[in-house]
Amino acid sequence: MTLNYKHILVAVDGSKEAEWAFKKSVGIAKRNSATLNLVNIIDTRSFAAVEAYDRSIAERAQGFAQQLLTDYRNEAEAAGVKDVNVIVEYGSPKTMIPRDVSKKVEADLIICGATGLNAVERFLIGSISETIVRSAKCDVLVVRTEEKGEPASE
Repeated sequence: MTLNYKHILVAVDGSKEAEWAFKKSVGIAKRNSATLNLVNIIDTRSFAAVEAYDRSIAERAQGFAQQLLTDYRNEAEAAGVKDVNVIVEYGSPKTMIPRDVSKKVEADLIICGATGLNAVERFLIGSISETIVRSAKCDVLVVRTEEKGEPASE
């Protein structure tokens, strides 16, 4: 049985783990001739308290997300991925990625980086990748390490 992925959703947030997930998603998208959907969810809870003091925080978060996704789209297209979409949403990444965004793009594979949280933070709030694995209706690949020893081009 061969399984081809046609709609890949990769969650990126600027972290090293998310960058590794992106790089792995490019290879998978090329091998499967799949659409690559790059998503960044701006976690509104993370800057709600700060916004009372700095009203431009939401604008800066939006600008950062757009630039990050534009850079990744350009890199994916340069690597040979033909169909790349970028999505910026506001809300909770834990619910938006597996429930809303994956449904919207008809994802058959979600790729995300492993958590950057420490053990205490994971215990208190749980990791985003863990929640995606538990609640997604499609396959999920959690990328933990940088690719090593793979050829530069596939």
